[in-house]
Amino acid sequence: MNQLQNEQNNDFNLEDLESQVTSDLENSFEDLEFLKNEELKIGDPVSIGETMENVIWEQFQIAIGTNAGENFIEDNKGLNFDPRKSAHTQTTYNFAKGKIAKNNSEIDYQKRYDDHQAKFQKNEDGTIKTFTDRTGKSKEVIEKRARDSFDKDRPTGSREKKTDMDHTISAAEITRDPVTNAHMTQEEQVKFANSDKNLNEMDASHNRSKSDKKMEEWLGNPNANGQKPNEIFDDLDKKKEKEYRKKDKEARKEFEKQKQEGENKSIDAGEKSRIKESSKMAKHGLRAVLMGLLADLLKTLIKKLVQWFKSASKNFNTFIDHMKDAIKSFFKDFKRHLKQAGDTFATSVATAVLGPILRTIKKTWMFLKQGWKSLKEAINYVRNPENKNKSLSEIMLNISKIIIGGLTVGGALVLGEAIEKGLTVSFPVLAFEIPLLGSIASIIGIFLGSLIAGLIGALGLNMIDRFITKKQLKLNKSQQSNKKSEIIIKQNQLIDVKIETLDQKKEKLSNRIEKRHKDAEDYLKNSAQRIINNYKKTNSNNDFDDLFGEINNL
Repeated sequence: MNQLQNEQNNDFNLEDLESQVTSDLENSFEDLEFLKNEELKIGDPVSIGETMENVIWEQFQIAIGTNAGENFIEDNKGLNFDPRKSAHTQTTYNFAKGKIAKNNSEIDYQKRYDDHQAKFQKNEDGTIKTFTDRTGKSKEVIEKRARDSFDKDRPTGSREKKTDMDHTISAAEITRDPVTNAHMTQEEQVKFANSDKNLNEMDASHNRSKSDKKMEEWLGNPNANGQKPNEIFDDLDKKKEKEYRKKDKEARKEFEKQKQEGENKSIDAGEKSRIKESSKMAKHGLRAVLMGLLADLLKTLIKKLVQWFKSASKNFNTFIDHMKDAIKSFFKDFKRHLKQAGDTFATSVATAVLGPILRTIKKTWMFLKQGWKSLKEAINYVRNPENKNKSLSEIMLNISKIIIGGLTVGGALVLGEAIEKGLTVSFPVLAFEIPLLGSIASIIGIFLGSLIAGLIGALGLNMIDRFITKKQLKLNKSQQSNKKSEIIIKQNQLIDVKIETLDQKKEKLSNRIEKRHKDAEDYLKNSAQRIINNYKKTNSNNDFDDLFGEINNL
């Protein structure tokens, strides 16, 4: 009160003081309410149920995504998803190097390559045998049976004319050519070889001399004795040689045309295959996304169903209301569901690219992520200014709780994996795959691993809570007591301020009344004086004395 009087003496505004004290009192009540709420939380064991639920759910999302990817691989003839052009479009260069566009679903280039390689004789180390021809070029040695398909239906020459029906572009040249074998089927090769464009009826002796050499090589290069064909055969004049060269040119023009058409087919097949495989991947991925969204919706509906069972009023109308709330809640949080669906789609694509190993990578990542999360939480707890006044033992105990929470999640992952493997070995029937969810053993492993780890974690957390609950309750009670004392002080201050304000108002009112009385007295005296003055002017002194005496007697 003395303080208030001093403040009043210093022209302190009591209205401002009352407003300040009232505000402080309201804040104190809010602080007390907060402390009471905090008291209710003290001793309540830290629930890791929601954390374990999230871990289980994340594992299911991974299972949905990885199974979609694995199903794609199975549907893609065991091939991983590879949208690269080189995986679908076969080039001659890669074919010659044995780099096959295995993902091409339109043409089996691997079979073409294997069939092509089977046409050559091999050394003991598996490499192709070669020889050097008369031009000095190294050529592959062809298996004898490799030309059987070319000779099977080939027209023959004439015995009377002593002619043979020669392949202008020989079967050997076609067999050795990587472009032809990469982009033309065996049937297409034989069809060209035995076509009118490529067959040439020539002298039998010329044909045997030419063998499987190119026309230009045969005509332009001498044999082992140093003789060219026109020097060996008298009937091989310039006219005949010109005919041979013309026939070779026409055949090669047609040959290049058909090879180009084959390459174009390979390009078209590659693009078609890429689109087909990408569409197939999209279908599997979207199925996984849809499955994830439906599972999210089911999870929300189950939560509301549990709430309905716990509610006091259980009837059809309240059931419908709970289901409506579930659907509203699902769509209200639809952005998060879409993000999870995006993660599921990404997981399915990544699994399709990398294969089943991604499941292990994902679970390992979950383990590392949870460990990092726990470490960050522990560091943030230590750095939090609100925890600076806590004792070292309490800080260490709370950090232990954070670490146990992280280890519980990690343990759930490890246990789930171990249980899955144990069940698969002991009960092979549990390896049965449920579409998009994984094997029965995997599902059991996820639940049991999370359950066991969750129970162990909860026990550990409860033990730690027992150590710190008493300290927290004692501190909270002390803080509540101090806050109540503070409220009483503030209330007393507010009362004092109101009393002082009332006294001040009384004093002001009394002064105002006194001033009005004084003003009225002065007014009456002035009025009387004016009357006297006026009377003097109009009457004699004796009359004035009589009037003045009468006024004085009033």
